[in-house]
Amino acid sequence: MAEKQEYRNVEELTFRDASTELEQIVRSLEAGDLELEVALERYARGVELLSSLRARLTDAEQRVRVLLDASQEVVAPDTTSAPSSAFIDE
Repeated sequence: MAEKQEYRNVEELTFRDASTELEQIVRSLEAGDLELEVALERYARGVELLSSLRARLTDAEQRVRVLLDASQEVVAPDTTSAPSSAFIDE
């Protein structure tokens, strides 16, 4: 019989650690041998982890978009102050 687990705060976990913990929870729930109370506790923890992971991914996607937008900005050279070459051959 599985005992109640003590969990670290989700925000203290790295993305990888949170993802790994979620995978373990899914496996234990899929096995189907948990007591109802333990299964409900793990399910709630899985929902908490999934929510955090999705928020982190959304934040990372936004940061990547900002970086891509910044790297794609092309500043056109200012040619208004360049000397004219129209009279060079005269």
